[in-house]
Amino acid sequence: MRVLLALSIITSSLIAGLFYAYSCSVNPGLHQLPDDQYIAAMQAINIAIQNGLFFISFFGAMFFLPLSAYMAFSRPFTRRFQLLFAAAVVYIVGVLGVTILGNIPLNETLAVFDLRSANAAEIARQRVLFEGPWNTFHAIRTVCAVAAEVLVVFACLTTEAVSSTGRLS
Repeated sequence: MRVLLALSIITSSLIAGLFYAYSCSVNPGLHQLPDDQYIAAMQAINIAIQNGLFFISFFGAMFFLPLSAYMAFSRPFTRRFQLLFAAAVVYIVGVLGVTILGNIPLNETLAVFDLRSANAAEIARQRVLFEGPWNTFHAIRTVCAVAAEVLVVFACLTTEAVSSTGRLS
């Protein structure tokens, strides 16, 4: 169970950190760019993020959080189970769900936008259609990723996590 909890903390922390850092630095930096540079940068980022390290963390948290909750399941429900279950739900709905239903469709639309053949008005319109909604979805998934990570940490800190020998179980 300790290894599973560690993997839950690590994967959820990596995603929460990535999304948080993106919100604090990348999005504000990209916002300063002219429309054509913004579109080009987001197209490049959306390709670059699709890599094994990201997928291990992103889908790892989706796998390890519910598995940790399942492994902590007992009757009556323990505080650890409740926190892990809440973390899994928040992550699956608020991070995975928002990404799949919100960010990815916007990314796919942007991917097929031909920047080279578009005029300035079309580029500006594409940015307006993408940037605001994408940032809104990103803010939601960032809050949810951080919340899920905090819930997992609290689950590990519950008194149920300490055995009679004083060691984490």
